[in-house]
Amino acid sequence: LEIIVTILNVNDNSPVFKETNLTRVVPEDTEVNATIVAREDLRANDADLDTIFYEFRTTGPDADGYFAIKGVNNPEIYLQKALNYEKFKSATLVVYARDRPVDSTDLTHTATATVNIMIKQVDTRPPWFLPCTFINTDNSICISSPYSGRVNISEVSKEPLVLEPGPIYAVDPDYTLNEKIVYRIVGGDTDKVFSVDADTGNLTMNKAATSPGSYLLQVMATQVNNIQKYSVVSVEIKVINKSDYAPYFESRIYSGIVSVGLAPRSFVFQAGDPSSPLMITAVDDDFPNV
Repeated sequence: LEIIVTILNVNDNSPVFKETNLTRVVPEDTEVNATIVAREDLRANDADLDTIFYEFRTTGPDADGYFAIKGVNNPEIYLQKALNYEKFKSATLVVYARDRPVDSTDLTHTATATVNIMIKQVDTRPPWFLPCTFINTDNSICISSPYSGRVNISEVSKEPLVLEPGPIYAVDPDYTLNEKIVYRIVGGDTDKVFSVDADTGNLTMNKAATSPGSYLLQVMATQVNNIQKYSVVSVEIKVINKSDYAPYFESRIYSGIVSVGLAPRSFVFQAGDPSSPLMITAVDDDFPNV
């Protein structure tokens, strides 16, 4: 009697990942569609020789949409859109391997692997002059205001000029790198009246300005490690007549009179002379004819 026995393969094994915990350091400027985790590093095996179905989830809302897998049967992870270090600095991906499709009603075994993504900041942005104002929600673009100051005609200041809204100062917005920045005047000073300290940004005078008016300087801040990373800001220096005297009021006390029930914005009249509006005047001895 010949008996033929057929062994049926029962789904009694779970998929097994080669590694269940992986870490990848990803530069911020990684190109879209670049592979983050290769298929060979994240593939799962099944002793039952079943086809493996993959999916993954991202923990943390900031990283949603940045990573994806190649396909339901291909666990290779790739970058789906450009990274932004200011948006998020790390992400955790949980990859699931199943021996049946997700919607299957059959007995299904599942394995998981964790992929830790660490974003590395790179030198992607030019210097920012401070203070500046952010114009987008992820704080990646900051617009600075021009600087302004004053000098007296025919005088040379021995100290760095005082500017508004503050001294000339730029920073590397890729702050974990914090590359060194140097300054120079690149326009608006044909007479070489001013100098800027390359390291501090302090603006000083080489000689006196001889005529009233304004200088509209262009000051450049450049990263030492990469001259293509630079920003330019305008600095307006007004040349004015020297002020030796403070203004003062012509009288220490002014007296006025108003009527009850007077409408808003009505004139206040001089006490003792109700026909003349009250006038408060000041003078400055630097301008005796004004």
